[in-house]
Amino acid sequence: MKEIIDNLKIEFDNLLQNAGENYEELKVSFLGKKGKVTELMQNLRDIPGEQRRDAGIAINNFKQYVEAKLEEHAKKIEAQKLEREINSAERIDITVPTAEKVGSLHPITVVQKEVEEVFKSMGFMVEDGNEVETEFNNFDAVNVPRNHPARDMQDTFWLDNGEVLKTQTSAGQNRILRKYGAPCRVIFPGRCFRNESVDASHENTFFQLEGMMVGKDINVANLIYFMKTMLSKVLKRDLDVRLRPGFFPFTEPSFELDVTCPFCGGKGCQTCKQGGWIELCPCGMIHPEVLRMGGVDTTKYQGFAFGLGLTRLAMMKYNIKEIRLLNSGNLPFLSQTKTR
Repeated sequence: MKEIIDNLKIEFDNLLQNAGENYEELKVSFLGKKGKVTELMQNLRDIPGEQRRDAGIAINNFKQYVEAKLEEHAKKIEAQKLEREINSAERIDITVPTAEKVGSLHPITVVQKEVEEVFKSMGFMVEDGNEVETEFNNFDAVNVPRNHPARDMQDTFWLDNGEVLKTQTSAGQNRILRKYGAPCRVIFPGRCFRNESVDASHENTFFQLEGMMVGKDINVANLIYFMKTMLSKVLKRDLDVRLRPGFFPFTEPSFELDVTCPFCGGKGCQTCKQGGWIELCPCGMIHPEVLRMGGVDTTKYQGFAFGLGLTRLAMMKYNIKEIRLLNSGNLPFLSQTKTR
């Protein structure tokens, strides 16, 4: 019996080596109802009793050998099939430029990135601003207590937990001051919300960029320099700026910063209402009380702050007359950014 099984094993190995994907026929030939292993089992009755046990063990071992080899071969064949499918499949190189239309950045995103790069080149850090703020950060920490009339001008969206959707990026001043202390140079852009009537120049959702510089001997001249440098680089033309007296609870003195109209060069046009100047952002020297609430020693440090309207700056840069277009999701309009 041992010699018969050894010869069958040699025969099986040779057939399996050349079976390829037709191994199922070999499986039937050896393990089927009329296969060679079944035939060996049927011949056990002709073997003397004292040898039958050893013969049965040998036959069973051979059967297990055939089953294991066939399973191993099947896995090998499946792996080869998969490799051929992969190699023959169409390959897509994602690094190859496509001729199809691709997306573009939103005009406000483009302007924000440009402003950030300019300020980073001047030593400013960029911080993310929270969209949901505490009442303290949004109002009290910027010198607008509960009974201050400025709260009526910033009628906002209150949440059930007493927090608010921030009405201006100034809401991040206290958090930034307590994080970095003095001296510091930080800008923090973000989305703001106010309960306003929507028209061609007003939206209830808009984008601002707050900036602060706190240190020793900081003055209004520093404010003018940084703002003029930034605006000239973003709008890509040499511009003049001017300060007009204003009032903001969180700055003292306070100013409205105007820029020469980029559309007429200051000569007067419909956009600037023939005045030659466009109002761009509130700014001023940070109120000592705001610095003190932020943990800054006002006997050593002072600083300036400004709130730049990114939405308004994008409208100026791209000559957009209708603010509602920026939040409209109008893809044909928004996709023009990359070609302007």
